[in-house]
Amino acid sequence: MPEEDYHFTPLPQLMQPDEILGIAAIFVRMGVKKIRLTGGEPLVRKDAAKIMENLATLPVTLGITTNGIRADEFMPVFTASGIRTINISLDTLDAGKFHLLTRRNYFHRVYNNIQSLIAAGFHVKVNMVVMRGINEKEIPDFIRWTEKQPVSVRFIEFMPFSGNHWHHDKVFSMDEMLGLIQQEFPVERLQDALHDTDKKFQVPGYAGNFAMISTMTHPFCDTCNRMRLTADGKLKNCLFSRTETDLLGPYRAGEPIDNLILANIMGKAKALGGQINTDYEHLDADTLANRSMITIGG
Repeated sequence: MPEEDYHFTPLPQLMQPDEILGIAAIFVRMGVKKIRLTGGEPLVRKDAAKIMENLATLPVTLGITTNGIRADEFMPVFTASGIRTINISLDTLDAGKFHLLTRRNYFHRVYNNIQSLIAAGFHVKVNMVVMRGINEKEIPDFIRWTEKQPVSVRFIEFMPFSGNHWHHDKVFSMDEMLGLIQQEFPVERLQDALHDTDKKFQVPGYAGNFAMISTMTHPFCDTCNRMRLTADGKLKNCLFSRTETDLLGPYRAGEPIDNLILANIMGKAKALGGQINTDYEHLDADTLANRSMITIGG
């Protein structure tokens, strides 16, 4: 949670369930085959169930990223909506550190919900943002988690966004992560699917696997096919894009938005939204023009 008091977007500015469905249907008509609900926290919306039920009517693979706090309450909705893959954001396996990072005492609830999801047959991906000096020493603990549990752990390099106190010294690179893991475990490379943003690995014989999302040190922009639609109906063609296109306004006015979507697809920058170079060590995060991560979705 943000350290400061967070001001939520007024309800009239947010897409409503029928608008989400209508805009999503246009993306599907243009070739989109997968939709993932993210946040912020998508399950805090009172109409979250309705949104999932609506999207389930489209011919797409539907997924969700959540902090896991309310995942147990929504398991029937996940099942009814055809959601089989649940991404859970969890940066630590230590309850005290969890409170330090989130300002909430929900670690045991989140951990137990993950176990319940696995037991119910969901494919669970745990997203861990690795920050030097904070949680990088826990990487082996997350690897051990995959020994008996069919969980996929994804180690994510710390990325710069508004308000997240990013500094290049906090970036613990993919190469460092892999080196730390290989000090204790044998590792085999797994086959990545087309357009995957992560690089997959496994300890031989373990039930689960792990992956690296190396945005800062090994960007995957040349194969990225993601588009992001914010809760207030703005389209971003990259997490780091300084620009966004309003789809909700024209949609509410009854205007076509296909051309706006196509222009954004064609306008994707060569790398990292055109704002970040590979020498990220010299980046001043305060100079980036962007939203906070919780208002982008990821």
